[in-house]
Amino acid sequence: MRNPRNAIRLGCVLLAVVAATGSAAAYDLSGNAALTSDYLWRGSSQSQGDAAVQAGFKLATDSGFYASMWGSSVEFAPDTHASSELDFSLGWAGQLSQDWALDGNVLHYRYPSTTVDLNWTELNTTLTWRNTYWLSLAWSPQALGTAQDGIYSQLGVRMPVNEHLRLEAMAGYYTLQSARGGGYAHGQLNAIWALTAPLELRLSAHASDRHARALFGKELAGSRWEVALQGAF
Repeated sequence: MRNPRNAIRLGCVLLAVVAATGSAAAYDLSGNAALTSDYLWRGSSQSQGDAAVQAGFKLATDSGFYASMWGSSVEFAPDTHASSELDFSLGWAGQLSQDWALDGNVLHYRYPSTTVDLNWTELNTTLTWRNTYWLSLAWSPQALGTAQDGIYSQLGVRMPVNEHLRLEAMAGYYTLQSARGGGYAHGQLNAIWALTAPLELRLSAHASDRHARALFGKELAGSRWEVALQGAF
C-alpha cells in the first residue's frame, strides 16, 4: 500500500465499520505514554541508540472493533531526515472462548517529513491463550518500507512474579525475501515493575543474530539494553 490514497481509502472503510458497529454501543478511549532509553523494534534500534518519547491512543467499541494511533521519535540514516513515526491501526480484538483471545488488525506505518518514501502497511494477528502465552504473525508485501515480502512471527509468555513484578519473554523471526540468509532471529526479556499507578518501570534485554547485525549494522542490532518509564490511562 505504497500509495497513501489507498491507505486513506482503507482507513475510511474500516473506520466506517467501527462507527457502524459501535453506533449503538459504548466507546472506550484509552492511552499510553513512555520515555525509553532506546526505541528497539523487532531486535534493532529505531533511534540510533538514543532516547525516545512515545505516546498512543485507542478508541474501541464494546463489540471489539477499534482504531488506534501511536507515535514515537525516531532517528534513521541522515539522508532520510526521519525524526518521527506514526502508526495507525484498525482491527478487532475479543475473546474466542474462555481461554482463547484474538486480535487482528491492519497497521500502517508513516514517517512524516522524510526525503524518501518509507511508509508501509502490514497485516497483523495475535492469538493468546489464558492471557499468558501468545503467537503473533504479521505479513507485508513492502516489509520495512521496501518492495520485499516479509513475514514476522513471535512467540511470547508473561509470568507474574508477585503483585508488583512480572516477566515477559519473547522470541521472534523475521523472514525477509531479499535479506541475506532469508531473515533474522531475535529475542527479548522484560522485567516490569508496577510503581505508583499508572506508572511502570521496564528493563529489557534484547539480542539478535548475525543476520540482523549484517542487515542493520552491529551498532543497531545485537545485544542491547533498554530502560523505559511507561504508563497507561
